Amino acid sequence: MAWLLGPLLPAALLLLAAAAAPGRPCGPAGLSRDTVLGRPGANVTLTCQDEGLVNITVSWKMEKWGTAAAVGGGHDRRLAEGNTLLLWQVRYEDSGRYSCYVGGRPLRSLRLLVEAPPCLAEPPETPRVSCYRRSHDKDVLCEWPLQAKPSPGTRAMLWVKQRFTAENATEQRCRYFSKAQKFVCRVKVPPGADDTKPLVVSTCVNNGAGGSASEDRIITLSSIPVKPDPPLNVTVEALEKAPQQLRINWSYPSSWDPRFYWLRFQVRYRPEPAQTFMEVDQVMTTWLDIRDAWRGTRHVVQVRAQEEFGHGAWSEWSQEAVGTPWTDPRDLTSEMGPFSSQFPMEDGTYGVTLPPELFGEDAADGTGGAVVEASARSVASPYTFLVAGGSLLLGIALFVGIVVRYKQTWRTGGQRGAKQEGEAQHVLVPLGPPSPPLSETPLLSPPGPLAPGALHVTNLDYFFSEQ
Repeated sequence: MAWLLGPLLPAALLLLAAAAAPGRPCGPAGLSRDTVLGRPGANVTLTCQDEGLVNITVSWKMEKWGTAAAVGGGHDRRLAEGNTLLLWQVRYEDSGRYSCYVGGRPLRSLRLLVEAPPCLAEPPETPRVSCYRRSHDKDVLCEWPLQAKPSPGTRAMLWVKQRFTAENATEQRCRYFSKAQKFVCRVKVPPGADDTKPLVVSTCVNNGAGGSASEDRIITLSSIPVKPDPPLNVTVEALEKAPQQLRINWSYPSSWDPRFYWLRFQVRYRPEPAQTFMEVDQVMTTWLDIRDAWRGTRHVVQVRAQEEFGHGAWSEWSQEAVGTPWTDPRDLTSEMGPFSSQFPMEDGTYGVTLPPELFGEDAADGTGGAVVEASARSVASPYTFLVAGGSLLLGIALFVGIVVRYKQTWRTGGQRGAKQEGEAQHVLVPLGPPSPPLSETPLLSPPGPLAPGALHVTNLDYFFSEQ
Protein backbone atom coordinates (compact mmCIF):
# COMPACT_ATOMS: atom_id res chain seq x y z
CA MET A 1 0.00 0.00 0.00
CA ALA A 2 2.89 2.33 0.70
CA TRP A 3 4.11 2.08 -2.88
CA LEU A 4 0.65 3.26 -4.02
CA LEU A 5 0.55 6.31 -1.72
CA GLY A 6 3.89 7.58 -2.96
CA PRO A 7 2.82 8.62 -6.48
CA LEU A 8 -0.67 9.68 -5.39
CA LEU A 9 0.39 12.03 -2.58
CA PRO A 10 1.68 14.90 -4.77
CA ALA A 11 -1.41 14.72 -6.95
CA ALA A 12 -3.64 14.88 -3.90
CA LEU A 13 -1.77 17.88 -2.54
CA LEU A 14 -2.08 19.66 -5.87
CA LEU A 15 -5.80 18.90 -5.95
CA LEU A 16 -6.28 20.31 -2.44
CA ALA A 17 -4.23 23.38 -3.29
CA ALA A 18 -6.32 23.98 -6.38
CA ALA A 19 -9.50 23.55 -4.37
CA ALA A 20 -8.32 25.93 -1.65
CA ALA A 21 -7.08 28.66 -3.99
CA PRO A 22 -10.18 30.32 -5.48
CA GLY A 23 -8.50 33.13 -7.34
CA ARG A 24 -5.61 33.99 -9.52
CA PRO A 25 -2.36 35.82 -8.86
CA CYS A 26 -3.10 39.44 -7.94
CA GLY A 27 -0.32 41.51 -9.49
CA PRO A 28 0.01 44.82 -11.28
CA ALA A 29 -2.58 45.50 -13.89
CA GLY A 30 -1.28 44.95 -17.39
CA LEU A 31 -2.00 47.34 -20.23
CA SER A 32 -3.96 46.18 -23.22
CA ARG A 33 -3.08 47.16 -26.78
CA ASP A 34 -5.74 49.88 -26.92
CA THR A 35 -4.62 51.54 -23.67
CA VAL A 36 -2.46 54.65 -23.62
CA LEU A 37 -0.73 55.62 -20.37
CA GLY A 38 -0.17 59.30 -19.66
CA ARG A 39 1.48 61.12 -16.78
CA PRO A 40 -0.20 64.09 -15.13
CA GLY A 41 0.91 67.36 -16.76
CA ALA A 42 2.29 65.72 -19.89
CA ASN A 43 1.04 66.09 -23.47
CA VAL A 44 -0.57 63.00 -25.01
CA THR A 45 -1.18 62.34 -28.70
CA LEU A 46 -3.84 59.87 -29.81
CA THR A 47 -3.77 58.48 -33.37
CA CYS A 48 -6.86 57.21 -35.13
CA GLN A 49 -5.20 55.30 -38.01
CA ASP A 50 -1.53 54.48 -38.51
CA GLU A 51 -1.85 55.39 -42.18
CA GLY A 52 -2.96 58.96 -42.69
CA LEU A 53 -6.48 59.52 -43.94
CA VAL A 54 -6.48 61.91 -46.91
CA ASN A 55 -9.40 64.27 -47.60
CA ILE A 56 -11.49 62.64 -44.88
CA THR A 57 -12.83 64.44 -41.84
CA VAL A 58 -12.14 62.56 -38.60
CA SER A 59 -14.00 63.53 -35.44
CA TRP A 60 -13.27 62.52 -31.85
CA LYS A 61 -15.54 61.88 -28.87
CA MET A 62 -14.82 60.90 -25.31
CA GLU A 63 -16.59 58.43 -23.03
CA LYS A 64 -15.73 59.02 -19.38
CA TRP A 65 -16.64 56.36 -16.80
CA GLY A 66 -19.58 55.12 -18.80
CA THR A 67 -21.00 58.59 -19.63
CA ALA A 68 -20.60 60.06 -23.07
CA ALA A 69 -19.18 63.51 -22.50
CA ALA A 70 -16.83 65.66 -24.45
CA VAL A 71 -13.78 67.27 -22.96
CA GLY A 72 -14.90 70.59 -21.60
CA GLY A 73 -18.03 69.35 -19.82
CA GLY A 74 -20.59 69.35 -22.67
CA HIS A 75 -22.35 66.17 -23.79
CA ASP A 76 -21.75 65.06 -27.43
CA ARG A 77 -19.33 67.88 -28.00
CA ARG A 78 -16.91 67.29 -30.82
CA LEU A 79 -13.21 67.51 -30.17
CA ALA A 80 -10.59 68.79 -32.55
CA GLU A 81 -10.85 67.10 -35.92
CA GLY A 82 -8.00 65.23 -37.56
CA ASN A 83 -6.31 61.87 -37.67
CA THR A 84 -4.40 62.73 -34.49
CA LEU A 85 -5.75 64.28 -31.28
CA LEU A 86 -3.34 66.27 -29.13
CA LEU A 87 -4.23 66.64 -25.41
CA TRP A 88 -2.27 69.33 -23.60
CA GLN A 89 -1.16 68.83 -19.98
CA VAL A 90 -3.52 65.98 -19.19
CA ARG A 91 -5.01 65.54 -15.72
CA TYR A 92 -6.58 62.65 -13.85
CA GLU A 93 -10.01 63.85 -15.00
CA ASP A 94 -8.96 63.33 -18.64
CA SER A 95 -8.87 59.55 -18.18
CA GLY A 96 -11.45 57.79 -20.29
CA ARG A 97 -12.14 56.21 -23.67
CA TYR A 98 -11.55 58.27 -26.81
CA SER A 99 -13.11 57.18 -30.11
CA CYS A 100 -12.60 58.50 -33.60
CA TYR A 101 -15.34 58.56 -36.25
CA VAL A 102 -15.60 59.13 -39.98
CA GLY A 103 -19.05 60.15 -41.11
CA GLY A 104 -20.57 58.74 -37.91
CA ARG A 105 -18.85 55.37 -38.37
CA PRO A 106 -16.42 54.41 -35.55
CA LEU A 107 -12.91 53.60 -36.65
CA ARG A 108 -10.95 53.13 -33.43
CA SER A 109 -11.31 53.40 -29.68
CA LEU A 110 -8.43 54.12 -27.31
CA ARG A 111 -8.40 54.11 -23.51
CA LEU A 112 -6.38 56.85 -21.85
CA LEU A 113 -5.10 56.32 -18.30
CA VAL A 114 -3.63 59.35 -16.58
CA GLU A 115 -1.69 58.24 -13.52
CA ALA A 116 1.68 58.67 -11.88
CA PRO A 117 4.56 56.40 -12.90
CA PRO A 118 4.76 53.09 -11.04
CA CYS A 119 7.71 54.34 -9.04
CA LEU A 120 5.60 57.24 -7.73
CA ALA A 121 2.16 55.63 -7.55
CA GLU A 122 1.01 53.64 -4.53
CA PRO A 123 -0.49 50.17 -4.69
CA PRO A 124 -4.19 49.96 -3.85
CA GLU A 125 -5.50 49.42 -0.35
CA THR A 126 -6.02 45.88 0.94
CA PRO A 127 -9.73 45.06 0.58
CA ARG A 128 -11.71 44.30 3.75
CA VAL A 129 -14.73 42.60 2.26
CA SER A 130 -18.15 42.19 3.85
CA CYS A 131 -21.02 40.39 2.11
CA TYR A 132 -24.78 40.67 2.52
CA ARG A 133 -28.07 40.15 0.66
CA ARG A 134 -30.64 42.88 0.02
CA SER A 135 -33.44 40.35 0.56
CA HIS A 136 -33.87 36.61 1.00
CA ASP A 137 -34.20 36.00 -2.74
CA LYS A 138 -31.61 38.43 -4.12
CA ASP A 139 -27.99 38.02 -5.19
CA VAL A 140 -25.12 38.39 -2.75
CA LEU A 141 -23.33 41.73 -2.67
CA CYS A 142 -19.75 42.01 -1.43
CA GLU A 143 -18.28 45.46 -0.81
CA TRP A 144 -15.44 47.24 0.90
CA PRO A 145 -14.85 50.95 1.58
CA LEU A 146 -11.81 52.95 0.54
CA GLN A 147 -9.95 55.61 2.48
CA ALA A 148 -8.97 57.52 -0.66
CA LYS A 149 -10.17 57.74 -4.23
CA PRO A 150 -8.49 55.07 -6.38
CA SER A 151 -6.23 56.15 -9.17
CA PRO A 152 -7.50 55.87 -12.75
CA GLY A 153 -6.97 52.42 -14.16
CA THR A 154 -7.60 50.65 -10.87
CA ARG A 155 -9.37 47.35 -11.37
CA ALA A 156 -11.20 45.24 -8.80
CA MET A 157 -12.17 41.61 -9.39
CA LEU A 158 -14.17 39.09 -7.38
CA TRP A 159 -13.42 35.36 -7.54
CA VAL A 160 -16.00 32.81 -6.39
CA LYS A 161 -15.80 29.01 -6.42
CA GLN A 162 -17.30 26.10 -4.56
CA ARG A 163 -15.22 24.67 -1.77
CA PHE A 164 -13.50 21.27 -2.14
CA THR A 165 -13.94 21.20 -5.89
CA ALA A 166 -11.37 21.45 -8.63
CA GLU A 167 -13.48 23.61 -10.92
CA ASN A 168 -12.21 27.01 -11.91
CA ALA A 169 -13.31 30.09 -10.05
CA THR A 170 -15.73 32.48 -11.70
CA GLU A 171 -14.43 36.00 -12.13
CA GLN A 172 -16.65 39.07 -11.89
CA ARG A 173 -15.79 42.72 -12.28
CA CYS A 174 -16.47 45.03 -9.33
CA ARG A 175 -17.84 48.53 -9.67
CA TYR A 176 -16.66 51.63 -7.87
CA PHE A 177 -19.22 54.09 -6.47
CA SER A 178 -17.60 57.48 -6.03
CA LYS A 179 -20.39 58.95 -3.89
CA ALA A 180 -20.26 56.11 -1.36
CA GLN A 181 -16.49 55.70 -1.97
CA LYS A 182 -16.56 51.91 -2.08
CA PHE A 183 -16.29 48.96 -4.46
CA VAL A 184 -19.30 46.67 -4.85
CA CYS A 185 -19.25 43.17 -6.40
CA ARG A 186 -22.20 40.92 -7.17
CA VAL A 187 -22.29 37.17 -6.59
CA LYS A 188 -25.06 35.77 -8.75
CA VAL A 189 -27.20 33.14 -7.05
CA PRO A 190 -28.93 30.78 -9.50
CA PRO A 191 -32.53 29.79 -8.73
CA GLY A 192 -32.79 26.74 -6.51
CA ALA A 193 -29.19 27.01 -5.28
CA ASP A 194 -28.26 25.06 -2.17
CA ASP A 195 -28.12 27.52 0.76
CA THR A 196 -25.86 25.23 2.79
CA LYS A 197 -23.14 24.70 0.17
CA PRO A 198 -19.94 26.56 1.14
CA LEU A 199 -18.40 29.07 -1.24
CA VAL A 200 -14.90 30.54 -1.25
CA VAL A 201 -14.81 34.26 -2.04
CA SER A 202 -11.77 36.48 -2.59
CA THR A 203 -11.09 39.86 -4.19
CA CYS A 204 -8.17 41.48 -5.98
CA VAL A 205 -7.52 45.17 -6.60
CA ASN A 206 -4.63 46.25 -8.82
CA ASN A 207 -3.25 49.24 -10.66
CA GLY A 208 -0.02 50.07 -12.44
CA ALA A 209 1.92 50.12 -9.13
CA GLY A 210 0.85 46.73 -7.82
CA GLY A 211 -2.02 44.67 -6.51
CA SER A 212 -3.68 43.79 -3.19
CA ALA A 213 -5.77 40.72 -2.48
CA SER A 214 -8.20 40.06 0.34
CA GLU A 215 -8.23 37.00 2.54
CA ASP A 216 -10.31 34.08 1.38
CA ARG A 217 -13.76 33.98 2.95
CA ILE A 218 -15.88 30.87 3.26
CA ILE A 219 -19.57 31.72 3.15
CA THR A 220 -22.90 29.98 2.73
CA LEU A 221 -26.05 31.58 1.42
CA SER A 222 -27.91 30.76 4.64
CA SER A 223 -25.26 32.45 6.81
CA ILE A 224 -25.05 35.69 4.85
CA PRO A 225 -26.84 38.50 6.72
CA VAL A 226 -29.74 40.34 5.13
CA LYS A 227 -29.30 44.08 4.77
CA PRO A 228 -32.26 45.78 3.07
CA ASP A 229 -32.05 48.86 0.93
CA PRO A 230 -33.14 52.15 2.53
CA PRO A 231 -36.87 52.98 2.50
CA LEU A 232 -38.14 55.10 -0.37
CA ASN A 233 -40.49 58.07 -0.81
CA VAL A 234 -40.11 59.49 2.70
CA THR A 235 -42.47 62.45 3.15
CA VAL A 236 -43.40 64.68 6.10
CA GLU A 237 -46.90 66.16 6.32
CA ALA A 238 -48.49 68.60 8.75
CA LEU A 239 -51.73 67.59 10.48
CA GLU A 240 -54.44 70.25 10.45
CA LYS A 241 -55.13 71.91 13.81
CA ALA A 242 -52.25 69.97 15.38
CA PRO A 243 -49.36 72.44 15.91
CA GLN A 244 -47.16 69.81 17.59
CA GLN A 245 -47.72 66.83 15.29
CA LEU A 246 -46.22 65.58 12.03
CA ARG A 247 -47.12 62.55 9.93
CA ILE A 248 -44.27 60.62 8.26
CA ASN A 249 -44.94 58.29 5.33
CA TRP A 250 -42.57 56.02 3.41
CA SER A 251 -42.60 52.90 1.25
CA TYR A 252 -40.76 49.58 1.02
CA PRO A 253 -37.60 49.49 -1.09
CA SER A 254 -38.14 48.10 -4.57
CA SER A 255 -35.76 45.20 -3.86
CA TRP A 256 -37.95 43.86 -1.03
CA ASP A 257 -41.21 41.99 -1.62
CA PRO A 258 -43.54 42.53 1.39
CA ARG A 259 -45.82 39.69 0.29
CA PHE A 260 -43.42 37.11 1.75
CA TYR A 261 -41.33 38.96 4.33
CA TRP A 262 -41.95 42.14 6.25
CA LEU A 263 -39.64 44.84 7.49
CA ARG A 264 -39.53 46.76 10.71
CA PHE A 265 -38.47 50.38 10.68
CA GLN A 266 -36.68 52.92 12.82
CA VAL A 267 -37.45 56.62 12.51
CA ARG A 268 -35.27 59.46 13.68
CA TYR A 269 -36.13 63.16 13.60
CA ARG A 270 -34.88 66.47 14.92
CA PRO A 271 -35.81 70.14 14.72
CA GLU A 272 -33.38 72.02 12.56
CA PRO A 273 -31.78 74.06 15.38
CA ALA A 274 -30.92 70.84 17.26
CA GLN A 275 -28.11 68.45 16.32
CA THR A 276 -29.30 65.36 18.24
CA PHE A 277 -31.87 63.01 16.72
CA MET A 278 -34.80 61.50 18.60
CA GLU A 279 -35.52 57.89 17.57
CA VAL A 280 -38.64 55.71 17.46
CA ASP A 281 -38.08 51.92 17.22
CA GLN A 282 -40.22 48.88 16.40
CA VAL A 283 -42.39 50.57 13.77
CA MET A 284 -44.15 47.89 11.70
CA THR A 285 -46.26 50.23 9.55
CA THR A 286 -45.16 52.56 6.77
CA TRP A 287 -46.30 55.68 8.59
CA LEU A 288 -45.77 57.33 11.96
CA ASP A 289 -47.25 60.33 13.79
CA ILE A 290 -44.86 62.51 15.77
CA ARG A 291 -46.64 64.14 18.73
CA ASP A 292 -43.82 66.16 20.27
CA ALA A 293 -42.77 68.34 17.36
CA TRP A 294 -41.71 71.92 17.94
CA ARG A 295 -44.26 74.56 17.00
CA GLY A 296 -43.50 76.41 13.79
CA THR A 297 -40.09 74.70 13.36
CA ARG A 298 -38.91 72.70 10.37
CA HIS A 299 -37.95 69.10 11.21
CA VAL A 300 -35.53 66.71 9.49
CA VAL A 301 -36.65 63.06 9.27
CA GLN A 302 -34.90 59.82 8.17
CA VAL A 303 -36.02 56.17 8.14
CA ARG A 304 -34.12 52.86 7.97
CA ALA A 305 -35.26 49.23 7.77
CA GLN A 306 -34.40 45.76 9.09
CA GLU A 307 -35.80 42.27 8.64
CA GLU A 308 -38.94 41.94 10.78
CA PHE A 309 -37.43 39.42 13.24
CA GLY A 310 -34.18 41.33 13.65
CA HIS A 311 -32.09 39.00 11.47
CA GLY A 312 -29.30 40.74 9.66
CA ALA A 313 -28.28 44.37 9.71
CA TRP A 314 -30.05 47.70 9.51
CA SER A 315 -30.16 49.39 6.14
CA GLU A 316 -28.57 52.74 5.49
CA TRP A 317 -30.59 55.78 6.49
CA SER A 318 -32.92 57.10 3.84
CA GLN A 319 -32.55 60.49 2.27
CA GLU A 320 -33.54 63.38 4.50
CA ALA A 321 -37.10 64.69 4.34
CA VAL A 322 -38.24 67.95 5.94
CA GLY A 323 -41.57 69.30 7.15
CA THR A 324 -43.09 71.93 9.44
CA PRO A 325 -46.09 71.42 11.79
CA TRP A 326 -49.40 73.14 11.11
CA THR A 327 -49.60 76.80 12.15
CA ASP A 328 -52.80 78.70 12.83
CA PRO A 329 -53.07 81.58 10.33
CA ARG A 330 -54.45 83.78 13.11
CA ASP A 331 -51.25 83.29 15.07
CA LEU A 332 -49.23 84.54 12.12
CA THR A 333 -51.46 87.62 11.81
CA SER A 334 -51.23 88.43 15.50
CA GLU A 335 -47.47 87.97 15.49
CA MET A 336 -46.94 90.25 12.48
CA GLY A 337 -49.50 92.87 13.53
CA PRO A 338 -51.01 95.49 11.21
CA PHE A 339 -48.41 98.29 11.00
CA SER A 340 -47.66 98.04 14.74
CA SER A 341 -44.07 98.88 15.52
CA GLN A 342 -43.74 100.37 19.01
CA PHE A 343 -40.49 101.31 20.67
CA PRO A 344 -39.70 103.36 23.81
CA MET A 345 -39.02 107.08 23.48
CA GLU A 346 -36.67 109.18 25.53
CA ASP A 347 -39.52 110.65 27.62
CA GLY A 348 -40.83 107.24 28.63
CA THR A 349 -43.71 107.16 26.13
CA TYR A 350 -43.96 104.96 23.07
CA GLY A 351 -43.66 105.91 19.42
CA VAL A 352 -45.84 104.23 16.81
CA THR A 353 -44.79 103.92 13.16
CA LEU A 354 -47.87 104.52 11.02
CA PRO A 355 -48.31 103.65 7.33
CA PRO A 356 -47.58 106.43 4.80
CA GLU A 357 -51.16 106.34 3.48
CA LEU A 358 -52.38 108.05 6.65
CA PHE A 359 -50.33 111.16 5.96
CA GLY A 360 -51.79 111.96 2.54
CA GLU A 361 -49.66 114.52 0.74
CA ASP A 362 -46.93 114.42 3.38
CA ALA A 363 -45.96 110.95 2.22
CA ALA A 364 -45.05 112.30 -1.19
CA ASP A 365 -42.67 114.79 0.41
CA GLY A 366 -40.67 112.05 1.96
CA THR A 367 -42.05 112.61 5.44
CA GLY A 368 -44.19 109.50 5.33
CA GLY A 369 -43.49 106.92 7.99
CA ALA A 370 -42.63 109.60 10.56
CA VAL A 371 -42.76 108.69 14.20
CA VAL A 372 -45.79 110.20 15.93
CA GLU A 373 -45.64 110.50 19.70
CA ALA A 374 -48.41 108.73 21.54
CA SER A 375 -49.37 108.62 25.17
CA ALA A 376 -48.16 105.87 27.41
CA ARG A 377 -51.64 104.36 27.38
CA SER A 378 -52.07 101.60 24.84
CA VAL A 379 -54.74 101.90 22.17
CA ALA A 380 -57.75 99.84 23.16
CA SER A 381 -59.19 97.35 20.73
CA PRO A 382 -62.86 97.70 19.58
CA TYR A 383 -63.50 94.30 21.12
CA THR A 384 -62.56 95.75 24.49
CA PHE A 385 -65.19 98.47 24.16
CA LEU A 386 -67.81 95.92 23.15
CA VAL A 387 -67.07 93.69 26.14
CA ALA A 388 -67.03 96.64 28.56
CA GLY A 389 -70.29 98.09 27.17
CA GLY A 390 -72.03 94.74 27.29
CA SER A 391 -70.95 94.17 30.88
CA LEU A 392 -72.19 97.64 31.86
CA LEU A 393 -75.62 97.09 30.25
CA LEU A 394 -75.93 93.70 31.93
CA GLY A 395 -75.12 95.24 35.31
CA ILE A 396 -77.71 98.01 34.85
CA ALA A 397 -80.39 95.49 33.87
CA LEU A 398 -79.65 93.37 36.93
CA PHE A 399 -79.81 96.43 39.19
CA VAL A 400 -83.19 97.54 37.74
CA GLY A 401 -84.59 94.04 38.15
CA ILE A 402 -83.50 93.88 41.78
CA VAL A 403 -85.05 97.30 42.53
CA VAL A 404 -88.37 96.37 40.93
CA ARG A 405 -88.46 93.10 42.80
CA TYR A 406 -87.81 94.66 46.18
CA LYS A 407 -90.35 97.45 45.49
CA GLN A 408 -93.08 94.87 44.98
CA THR A 409 -92.03 93.11 48.15
CA TRP A 410 -92.20 96.33 50.15
CA ARG A 411 -95.72 97.07 48.86
CA THR A 412 -97.00 93.63 49.79
CA GLY A 413 -95.48 93.88 53.29
CA GLY A 414 -97.19 97.29 53.90
CA GLN A 415 -100.64 95.96 52.98
CA ARG A 416 -100.25 93.00 55.32
CA GLY A 417 -99.22 95.31 58.24
CA ALA A 418 -102.29 97.60 57.76
CA LYS A 419 -104.67 94.63 57.72
CA GLN A 420 -103.31 93.27 61.02
CA GLU A 421 -103.77 96.65 62.70
CA GLY A 422 -107.48 96.85 61.60
CA GLU A 423 -108.26 93.35 62.77
CA ALA A 424 -106.78 94.01 66.22
CA GLN A 425 -109.68 96.54 67.03
CA HIS A 426 -112.36 93.74 67.15
CA VAL A 427 -112.68 91.22 70.00
CA LEU A 428 -113.21 87.65 69.02
CA VAL A 429 -116.28 86.07 70.68
CA PRO A 430 -116.60 82.28 70.81
CA LEU A 431 -119.70 81.08 68.91
CA GLY A 432 -120.22 77.84 70.87
CA PRO A 433 -119.37 76.19 74.15
CA PRO A 434 -115.82 75.20 74.72
CA SER A 435 -114.86 71.89 73.25
CA PRO A 436 -114.54 68.98 75.63
CA PRO A 437 -111.14 67.76 76.60
CA LEU A 438 -109.40 65.51 74.15
CA SER A 439 -109.52 62.59 76.52
CA GLU A 440 -111.84 62.08 79.49
CA THR A 441 -109.97 59.02 80.68
CA PRO A 442 -106.35 59.39 81.51
CA LEU A 443 -103.90 57.24 79.67
CA LEU A 444 -102.25 56.20 82.93
CA SER A 445 -103.63 55.20 86.26
CA PRO A 446 -105.38 58.03 88.12
CA PRO A 447 -102.86 60.09 89.96
CA GLY A 448 -103.06 60.82 93.58
CA PRO A 449 -104.14 64.14 94.97
CA LEU A 450 -102.04 66.92 93.63
CA ALA A 451 -100.52 69.48 95.77
CA PRO A 452 -101.65 73.02 95.14
CA GLY A 453 -99.72 74.61 92.31
CA ALA A 454 -98.12 71.31 91.26
CA LEU A 455 -97.74 70.41 87.53
CA HIS A 456 -98.33 66.84 86.35
CA VAL A 457 -96.64 66.23 82.99
CA THR A 458 -98.63 63.11 82.14
CA ASN A 459 -101.92 64.96 82.09
CA LEU A 460 -102.14 66.36 78.59
CA ASP A 461 -105.52 68.04 79.27
CA TYR A 462 -103.67 70.56 81.30
CA PHE A 463 -102.01 71.97 78.23
CA PHE A 464 -105.18 72.20 76.10
CA SER A 465 -107.81 73.26 78.71
CA GLU A 466 -108.54 76.92 79.32
CA GLN A 467 -107.23 78.37 82.53
